[in-house]
Amino acid sequence: MIKVVSVVSNDIVTDNRVHKIALSLEANGYEVTVIGRRFKKTEKILDRKYRIRRFRLLFNKGPLFYLNLNIRLFFYLLFNDSRIILSNDLDTLLGCFLASRIRKRQLVFDSHELFPEVPELVHRPLVRKIWRVLEKNLVPKISYGFTVSPSIAEFYLKEYGVEFELIRNLGNFRFDNEFEGINKKNKQKIILYQGALNLGRGLELLIESMQFVEGAKLQIIGSGDITAHLNKLVKNLQLTDRIEFIGRLPLEKLWNYTAGANLGISLEEDLGLNYQYALPNKLFDYIQARIPVIISDLPEMTRIVEKYKIGEILTERSPQKLASMINTMLESKIVRKKYATNLELAARELCWEKEEDKLIKMFKRASDPTWEDTYG
Repeated sequence: MIKVVSVVSNDIVTDNRVHKIALSLEANGYEVTVIGRRFKKTEKILDRKYRIRRFRLLFNKGPLFYLNLNIRLFFYLLFNDSRIILSNDLDTLLGCFLASRIRKRQLVFDSHELFPEVPELVHRPLVRKIWRVLEKNLVPKISYGFTVSPSIAEFYLKEYGVEFELIRNLGNFRFDNEFEGINKKNKQKIILYQGALNLGRGLELLIESMQFVEGAKLQIIGSGDITAHLNKLVKNLQLTDRIEFIGRLPLEKLWNYTAGANLGISLEEDLGLNYQYALPNKLFDYIQARIPVIISDLPEMTRIVEKYKIGEILTERSPQKLASMINTMLESKIVRKKYATNLELAARELCWEKEEDKLIKMFKRASDPTWEDTYG
């Protein structure tokens, strides 16, 4: 059995993409270990079908964190017997790359985003430059790479001449008997945001719009750098009875809330290439939950929503305009009926079961470069 070690910089609890990939590899005969971090508040036990190892680090943010992380990963991987190393995102790539070269292991790189283009680095030119230099020196040396959106794949090809496979962050197909959501039991109209609470996610706009939304509740699931700021904003606007911060949920609990919502929100701002090229996991979770969406006017998400006609695109970023859109989508039976048909089609076409075949083929090539010549 071929061993794969998958490396992330988070604590694994909420990383749906890493989880899906590990399950797919396990189901296809690989033995997978996922390496992550342990925080003080991290759940100590995760009941997963693959092995998990999590490190405590001396530093949890800033340059010393990334240095500490990659040194720790390097030495762990140096003495690990896995045949394939899967590096998830640029912040784990250096340690994985060096260990793979010394141990002569195959390296696979999964780029979840354009790391040097994240909003947190927009106003930090020196730090941004360091990540760009790292990307420029490592990405061209990648033999097996895949990413989440066509635009990111095109970027790598144009900038570095490297072809990345497109393996989107699609959700597992959900059947009718999986829709016993918490909120549907309560018969309450729910607007849902799930994901990181970070800069540029459009969360302030969403909260402000709730002043003009009628007969519905907003649930915000996740945590991040601006959690305290958002809580303060809700209190200042006197919306504590209409907006609920649920916090960070493990994958096993998240689905109940997603399935129980009436409307899904993804309002990333145009703060650089990373968000322009974004094709977030939550969009596909909303689709599998058969709930319509309101998204930003960004190219990758717009392409999906326009093709399948599963929601609306916000072009005027004002609280009043967003609220008007939300009210219409929640109140109109005709609109809801149209979305229901389209969402069912989208859910059947945009599911992980149809995407994972590309993943398995890549890992078979990484395991044995002659595989495709032999089996096609």
